[in-house]
Formats: sequence, structure tokens, C-alpha cells
Amino acid sequence: MVREDQTPQAALSQKIEQREACVAVLGMGYVGLPLALEFVRGGFPVYGVDVDRDRVASLNDGASYIPDVTDADVQAAVATGRFTASADFAVLEEADAVSICVPTPLRKTKDPDISYILMAAEEVCSRLRPPQIIVLESTTYPGTTEEILLPRVQEEKEAHVGENVFLAFSPERVDPGNKVFTTRNTPKIVGGVTDQCTQMACQLYRSVLDTVVPVSSARAAEMVKLLENTFRAVNIGLVNEVLLMCEVLGIDVWEVISAAATKPFGFMPFYPGPGLGGACLPVDPHYLSWKLKTLNYHARFIELATEVNASMPPYVVSRIADALNEDGKAINGSTVLIIGLAYKKDVGDLRESPALDILKLLSQKGATLWFNDPFVQASPLGEVAATYVELTPEVLEQCDCAVVVTDHSVYDYHVLAKHAPLLIDTRNATKDVPRGVGRVVKL
Repeated sequence: MVREDQTPQAALSQKIEQREACVAVLGMGYVGLPLALEFVRGGFPVYGVDVDRDRVASLNDGASYIPDVTDADVQAAVATGRFTASADFAVLEEADAVSICVPTPLRKTKDPDISYILMAAEEVCSRLRPPQIIVLESTTYPGTTEEILLPRVQEEKEAHVGENVFLAFSPERVDPGNKVFTTRNTPKIVGGVTDQCTQMACQLYRSVLDTVVPVSSARAAEMVKLLENTFRAVNIGLVNEVLLMCEVLGIDVWEVISAAATKPFGFMPFYPGPGLGGACLPVDPHYLSWKLKTLNYHARFIELATEVNASMPPYVVSRIADALNEDGKAINGSTVLIIGLAYKKDVGDLRESPALDILKLLSQKGATLWFNDPFVQASPLGEVAATYVELTPEVLEQCDCAVVVTDHSVYDYHVLAKHAPLLIDTRNATKDVPRGVGRVVKL
């Protein structure tokens, strides 16, 4: 029971401790759904809010649409009676804590699109019910929490940030397909607008997650996420350029990286490939670069890495053209089989996948396009005609060129190399295939 003489912060803290606090998670995607289920497992009543009514219906029926979440996971949550999916923002009127996990894409101009955050902020703040915790998890530029959410919260007369409303940023760290690190055991960064905000948000997350790491501010937490993914994007850009260098020098880049990785200190292996994909790597560095441009600072490493990584799909197509030319064939009229559409191995996520760019470029050059991906069995390309095929030896032998774009574990690369007339390997997936088996061209 909450005592009448308690401060709003103490009262909310007690509700969290006793698992009586109602949690609402906005956005039932790759980030929001696993987080909502962790709160359910932790004993909290939870609303999963999404504007997509098909998602809401699916969840309430006990069915998942995300590979990392099983139907059994959703059914178990629903069976507790403490989880309800809803497309009605009115449920926010019951929430003691709100986690905002909405998309933050880029516009065509590569500027941040924070329209989903703005919409979520309006829905949450118009139904504010102090004492309440509000945490933004959507990846964005440093300053968003304080510059966008804070002023909107302060418009509400009863809201006193740090006293009865606790506003924080906590970056998502979801890695689709990762069987080792999940929402629960991946350390959670939390930075509040005030020290009290940090304290309350940390208490909320510590009640369901293994490790919570507080930082000094919301801005610091926002920067942590961008550093993590910019670090990866820049290093992938570096090895992609090293790949181009090694081609000029006549050196096997995969051998070089493998040998360098034996150094037990001072080196971390990154690998080249057909381009960046996913919701984070192709997007997050642009958020940081855009913010810095508003402060008259040019993020040179980010811009250069973006340029190199964006050049990889055209480079792959040029390698396909060169290899076909050696067989006396042109791309125009050739049948090219793309093996793997997802942006990373063993998932069905197509967001920003370089395979889509490669297919589009090949289509523009007149290729007949086939594809196979056990996780994606329908062409997502709209105007680009691509036919799904099974990877039988007969099908492989009928194409002019097969291209490994996503190195799913289920593929038998020995079979691919043996039966495809020409196999372009963009991921070093054929590293264990003996020399002399088929015609394999690596990036």
C-alpha cells in the first residue's frame, strides 16, 4: 500500500518494488516486444501498444511475427493475464511507466525522421499521470530527450521533472538472431534528465534485466548508442576499403584478416561484405553526422565510411559483370541467382539489406533474377521482378551465376560451389570448400 505521506518518487518506487506498477511499451517491433515480455516475466502488468492492428491482433491471439520471439513466449505472456496488446493509446492513462520503442528512420535526404517520436511524445504527454517514468529507447541524435520530450512534458501543469515525472533515455541493443545475448542479459544503459530520473529508470529496468549501467545524462546515453554503431560502421568501411586495396595488390583479404585476428591484443576483426544492412548500422551514424552539422562540425570519418560502404553493392555488381564476361556472357540476358536476401545471417530481416540494392542494379542491367532465402520466401522488391527458387542442383546448374549475399548457416556451400557454373562469394562463406570444387570468385 502507498502511504499518503510518501513523496511521489517514493510512492512510485514502492509500486515498482512490489510489481504493482503498470508498464506500457510503445512499439511492438524487434525492440519493444521482447522488452514488454521481460516486464511480464518480471511480474508487472504490461500493455503492448502498436498502431498496427494486425500486430495487436496477432499478439492477443498468442502468435509472434518476430523470429527472436516464439509463439510460446507470447502465449505464456497472454496466459498470465498481465499482458494485453492494444492499438488504443487510451491505455496510457493506466501506465506508471512508459517505454517508447518506435522507429527512427532516415528521410531520403539522409536527415533524421523523428516523426514517430513526436507522435509518441504527444500521445504520452497528453495522458500524463504523475508519478510516472518515461523512457525513450528509439535511436536518435544526442539532445533529443532534452530538446524534444522534455519541453513537451513541461507543458503539462502537474508535471515536475525529477519530482513526479522521471524522464530518461535508454538505448536499445537488440541483435536479431543472437542466441546468446538477449534483452534480459545485454547490459542496459540508462541516462536521465536529472539524477532522480536516472535513479527511477534504473530501478525499473533492474527489476527485470540482469545488468543496468547508469550514465550521467540522457545525452550521454544517446551518444553511447551512436558510438557503438558508428564504431562498427567505420571499421566495416575500413575493411571494405582494405578489400579494394587487396584486389589491386593481388592479395586475399580474407587470409589477411584471419591472420591479423591471431594477434591477442590491439586488433579486433571486422569483415568486408556487400554493404551495410539492418535498422542501425546504415542509419545511426547519419543521426550523429546530422547533429554535428547543425553545430558546424564535419564528421569526416562517418562521411567517408558511409561513402565506402554505400559503394559496395555497385562493386559487387561490377564483380559479377567481370566474372560473367570471362565466360563470354553479359549481365543483360543472364540468369543471376541471389542467395540470401536478409541483411545478416540466420534472420529474416530485410531492413536496408544490400541484397535489395544488388537486385535492383542487376535488374537495371537486364538480368533475369532468381533468389533463395529460407527466411524470406516472397520477393519484396515491388517493380523489380525476382523469382523465388529452391536451391536444388538442377536449379543451380540452370543459372549463369549464383551470388552469396547472405551467408545463412543452412546453406551447403560445397553443393553451391559444385553445381553453380559460377559462384560469387561476398561473405567468404566458401572458406571450407576445397580448392578446385567449382568456379568460385570471392570479393
